[in-house]
Amino acid sequence: MSDVTIIEGGRVIDPASGTDGVRAVVLKDGLVADVAERVERPSGARVVDARGRWVTPGFIDLHVHLREPGQEYKETVASGARAAVAGGFTAVVCMPNTKPVNDTLAVTELILARAAAAGLARVYPCGCISRGQAGEDLAEFGELRAGGCVAVSDDGKPVMSPALMRRALEYARAFSLPVAVHEEDLHLVGQGVMHEGAASTRLGLKGIPGQAEEVMVLRDIALAELTGGRLHLQHVSAAGSVRAVREAKRRGLQVTAEVTPHHLTLTDEDVAASGYSTGLKMSPPLRSAEDVRACVEGLADGTIDCIATDHAPHSSVEKDVEFDAALNGVTGLETAFPVCLALVRRGALGERRLVEALSAAPARAFSLPGGTLARGAPADVAILDPAAEWTFDAAATHSRSSNSPWKGRRLTGRCTHTFVGGRLVHQAGGEAR
Repeated sequence: MSDVTIIEGGRVIDPASGTDGVRAVVLKDGLVADVAERVERPSGARVVDARGRWVTPGFIDLHVHLREPGQEYKETVASGARAAVAGGFTAVVCMPNTKPVNDTLAVTELILARAAAAGLARVYPCGCISRGQAGEDLAEFGELRAGGCVAVSDDGKPVMSPALMRRALEYARAFSLPVAVHEEDLHLVGQGVMHEGAASTRLGLKGIPGQAEEVMVLRDIALAELTGGRLHLQHVSAAGSVRAVREAKRRGLQVTAEVTPHHLTLTDEDVAASGYSTGLKMSPPLRSAEDVRACVEGLADGTIDCIATDHAPHSSVEKDVEFDAALNGVTGLETAFPVCLALVRRGALGERRLVEALSAAPARAFSLPGGTLARGAPADVAILDPAAEWTFDAAATHSRSSNSPWKGRRLTGRCTHTFVGGRLVHQAGGEAR
């Protein structure tokens, strides 16, 4: 008999198919077989009681750092995939800034082999825009695409040359690849380590103006218009960037954007209140309250397509140092849902929009499978308890690193079950596999 799972009694929220109500979801042979108010229970089927919980498409994260190959002390494909499914993410796109960087077929194949061996979240590699992320010559997009890359990016390093960026957008069109970009003008960034404003002045830290991001966003939108390429703006953080994306979409350009949970909920004043905590140091930096409001409004109205964690694990050796010297980045896969659910509770974001921004919208942006519970879709499902209260314990994280801004924080909302291809790969309180 086929392997069948029936998830009963939960509120099914599937924005892609317009479903929102109590339904039963049937998973069979790796696919969604049915979503209905009543279904038959075949003999031997696994039945999961989801009463009081949400049943949603598995989340898709377009921006994670899995660190393998080369920095396995921070994270591996397996540990990152374990953290992903614990947070309800059934698919992740891993950035190419590994050691060596992912600018060749060999690195792409290694990542895919490690992901297959782990058997947890689906892992989609992202290849480099430029060879060695040096910003000088384009990588071989065709080879990367054929090997399994779903996008190209020099993540962590902005493409400073407008001529190279133009060629990247043109070349990527031939392979239907989105060009995902980290937008910072390094001349404006200078030696800055946090957002430029009153908080940086009080702390005596060099600042980075929001315009360092905005001017690069405007440049690359203009190049996307010139080339007809697919531009994806990573971790948007500045109000000016949101305005630019809104205008680009109004004009029908192929521009998508993501925002992180931390840029939706934390500000530069949190850095000041923390006493120089490096758990709040990231790139782009935490911005002003005005910038945060603009990002939340942009996400709510669809200007910003999706939420992506920019999960960036680092060891304590790289974080437990002076603020100026600490590496940028925070972890986020296991905390994204409860952190963003707080926006729903305060009325800034709708429940269905939150689910869409974590599932259907990222699937559309990178043309990935999943993001829906429609019949015949991959059986990638998250069961979420929106009322569960828990404390994020850094010692209990599935990631190899614990550089989270929410260490020790009380959170509300948690993933209780995750299915990938119909297999239960995560169950809160115990190992599923």
